[in-house]
Amino acid sequence: MGYWLLCGKAKVSSFSCGLRMGFNYQQNFSLVNVKLKWVKDKALDAVIAGERDLRAACNLVSILSSASNCCLPVYHLTRHRGQLGLPHDLKLSTFMRRYPSIFHESYVFDSSGTRVPCFELTAEALNLYHEEVGVIQESVIDLLDRLCKLLMLTKDRTLPLQTIDQLKWDLGLPYDYSKTFIPCYPDSFSFVHLADDRIGLKLLSWDDTLAVSQLEKNAFLQKKEYLKNNCLAFPIGFTRGFGLKRKCMEWLKEWQKLPYTSPYADGSHLDPRTDVSEKRIVGVFHELLHLTIHKKTERQNVSNLRKPLSLPQKFTKVFERHPGIFYISKMLDTQTVVLREAYDCQRLIQRHPLVDIRERFASMMRKGFIDRSRGLYKKTANVGLEDPSKIVLGDKAGGSGLDSEVESDCDLFSEYDSDDSINCPS
Repeated sequence: MGYWLLCGKAKVSSFSCGLRMGFNYQQNFSLVNVKLKWVKDKALDAVIAGERDLRAACNLVSILSSASNCCLPVYHLTRHRGQLGLPHDLKLSTFMRRYPSIFHESYVFDSSGTRVPCFELTAEALNLYHEEVGVIQESVIDLLDRLCKLLMLTKDRTLPLQTIDQLKWDLGLPYDYSKTFIPCYPDSFSFVHLADDRIGLKLLSWDDTLAVSQLEKNAFLQKKEYLKNNCLAFPIGFTRGFGLKRKCMEWLKEWQKLPYTSPYADGSHLDPRTDVSEKRIVGVFHELLHLTIHKKTERQNVSNLRKPLSLPQKFTKVFERHPGIFYISKMLDTQTVVLREAYDCQRLIQRHPLVDIRERFASMMRKGFIDRSRGLYKKTANVGLEDPSKIVLGDKAGGSGLDSEVESDCDLFSEYDSDDSINCPS
């Protein structure tokens, strides 16, 4: 698929025509017709490939670990499906049966005598989860700073909880952060009612020590002379096989020399039609991706930030216009934006401790999936009424509880033609 940046001879900005030459924004320019072709990056696609199942599994582990006996019927787990990110045609029980090294399946009877599939964590998964809790406790200041900086990027230092929910995995926040993490910092955060009747999280105080972007930190550490002129350049890298015309390279070189506006500074004075404004938008997302522990997030998560960040319509087009800074992966039925500079092939250069925990979960899942395909896991014997600790009371399962083993072959790819807010179920 190619991204067309159509340019003509007119008084337009890079937002409306794509790449251009020069800096006098009040002149007419001889603009070039440029086609930026999307080039597949196999290494970065491989980073994304197992992300969806891993995220869903880790979220389910968190949910099960909070249960009184670490065991829940499947219909109870289904209530959380909106935050798992699984395909709609994939049954939750089918997904959990894929990974018997994580989820142990048994059957219980509800109050009406209906047999219900029930899942609990294996001992190995529960031990790894406890390690994860320890890592989060040791990294609590880092996670606190990430959340504060995210809110500092917004106009009112406020975001709907629904928006933060969509970013919590990327930020490394606990699954139930609003109940277990936020209340620990009453001097930093406050829950507020928003105009649209949603609940939001507000940062109560500004911290100047946090209002320094990663790009500025890197320039300071490297003692770059651009720092004194405030003309910071972004690290650039391209997928092998990506051909950039000479004029585009010249434009990019000059664009890098434009003034850099901190994403934490007020940019309302910038003309949104100019390249200086576009450089600030690139800087905002450069910083946002640096706040994530894997240096990537789904494009729809970014789209939901348009109003809080006071950005123009179609602002995520900067990802397509700057393929040397961002890579758009089309894996897993969606678009994921990856910060190129953060990876050396598939290796994440700066590794947060939670990354190692998640990779161990992924390894456990792969092993269980392979062992299951070899028939090493057998059906667990039913748990009857003689085991009162596992009797499900009150709710009805709504059926036999025996779900099919049909696997999902959903490989659809969605284009995001709009940057309007996407309301995902919570």
